[in-house]
Amino acid sequence: MKRTVISLLCLAALLCAAIYFYYRNPAAELPPKDGDGPAVAKPVIYLYPEEETEVTVCLDLDGDLTCAYPAYDGGWTVTAQPGGILTDAEGRTYNYLYWEGITPTEYDFSQGFCVPGEDTAAFLEDALARLGLTRREANEFIVYWLPRMEPNPYNLIAFQAAAYTDHARLTITPEPDSLLRVFMAWQPLDAQEDIPAQDLPAFDRTGFTIVEWGGAEIVSGKK
Repeated sequence: MKRTVISLLCLAALLCAAIYFYYRNPAAELPPKDGDGPAVAKPVIYLYPEEETEVTVCLDLDGDLTCAYPAYDGGWTVTAQPGGILTDAEGRTYNYLYWEGITPTEYDFSQGFCVPGEDTAAFLEDALARLGLTRREANEFIVYWLPRMEPNPYNLIAFQAAAYTDHARLTITPEPDSLLRVFMAWQPLDAQEDIPAQDLPAFDRTGFTIVEWGGAEIVSGKK
């Protein structure tokens, strides 16, 4: 009888522990939902017209928009200044348009860079300058991503072209003279991996210029 009581108490303790773990860590018990994908984190869009201009920007995302600021109601319409300051219809000002979302997009890691975590800042400073971001734009990019990347032993980094832009389409009115969309897909690694080096084309800012940057951290095994 005593052994039975002890066994029942042990089973009850195990059950309580399992319930506690489930509610503290539900994601560990549930498989990903169909259609889930990597989060597209903090794409920001800078507008630089040659003179004060009312601009409308519309986003067509293959996925779900999860956050936007200013609020996104079928598009953003703001008055943009040559220095990049944006003003909405209520007179509120912004430095850029911001959005985040979830998409099932598969990013391209056929070329890229494997960078030690401790070298991430220096790598991004060089890469973003070559891609055409200004010092201010690159600074805001690095400040956002560096805390997530620097502690890792290595980071596998690939700047995306059509794999991103074909699934997050922008329609801009009036149409800009030059458009730069810098999107970094990356994955933390425990060990170095060989990958063909990626070419980083230069960008020519001409006339009415729009610049966007963003990124996505790819879960291990789901490149």
